[in-house]
Amino acid sequence: MKAAKKSVVKKAAVEKTAAKKTAAEKTAPAAKKAAAKKAAAKKTAPAAKKAAAKKTAARTAAKTATAKKTAAVAKAAVEQPQPPPAGKPESPAALVRRARRINRELAEVYPYAHPELDFENPFQLLVATVLSAQTTDLRVNQTTPTLFAKYPTPEDLAAANPEEVEEILRPCGFFRAKTKSVIGLSKGLVEQFGGEVPGRLEDLVKLPGVGRKTAFVVLGNAFGRPGITVDTHFQRLVRRWRWTAETDPDKIEAAVGALFPKSDWTDLSHHVIWHGRRMCHARKPACGVCPIAPLCPAYGEGETDPEKAKKLLKYEKGGFPGQRLKPPQAYLDAGGRPAPPLGAVSGT
Repeated sequence: MKAAKKSVVKKAAVEKTAAKKTAAEKTAPAAKKAAAKKAAAKKTAPAAKKAAAKKTAARTAAKTATAKKTAAVAKAAVEQPQPPPAGKPESPAALVRRARRINRELAEVYPYAHPELDFENPFQLLVATVLSAQTTDLRVNQTTPTLFAKYPTPEDLAAANPEEVEEILRPCGFFRAKTKSVIGLSKGLVEQFGGEVPGRLEDLVKLPGVGRKTAFVVLGNAFGRPGITVDTHFQRLVRRWRWTAETDPDKIEAAVGALFPKSDWTDLSHHVIWHGRRMCHARKPACGVCPIAPLCPAYGEGETDPEKAKKLLKYEKGGFPGQRLKPPQAYLDAGGRPAPPLGAVSGT
């Protein structure tokens, strides 16, 4: 009996040991796998920490950059000249800052601004400027090639038959008065200045049909002497911008001239006149695409919807030809298109 009992106990012990061994064999792979994962985790922990640190640093840098940009925008908004509220006077210093800022903005929009009358010498520019009264530069440019081909010098035009000149100038409108002026100024050049266009304001305004506006066009663009050209566009825009409330051209010239260095006067005239012809029209300004809208007290007088405003743009800004038959190369390089010859359809 004892031997049998011992045999049973021994057998149970053997089975128990076998069971433990089997269980150990089964759990060994899982244990090894867990250990491997733990070891891998220990190895990757520094890289993960490093990646997390980089991500945190990137977020911090982005937040800092955003904060700086926001501060810069806020600072610019404070420093940028603003038009005065309606009814509130603007200090002289603030007016000068705003006016000059407008001119700088327009210089970026019209870097190729130039006189839009075709000319090859001071005489041609003088005659073309006189003819441009109450008509477009485009119409003058389509007319003067025939005029200058037949009468190339002051002596030729001074001796011309008025009826023949009238026929050439008929497309420009007011052709009888303009014929009288160009023949008269040609005689004046021959009799008083030896057939040469004088380079002084006081001499130019003595000629028939030549006022300060015409004289400054010639002085600024043929002789390089600064001058402000106060035409209808210039008058309209400087009043819209509240640079002056004057209506007399001579007083406008003096008021605006006081806001700018003399060296800026000629280019300023081009910038303002070009803007008046292309965007800031008399009846319906294209406010919605105007580059100086934030500086303009008259913003909202015209179309403010950008898409609708685009349709109001004229000349090269609207995709149409400009006003010169032979424009400067800089204008052509910037995408400008020359005007069509006389009799052709301009598309404007």
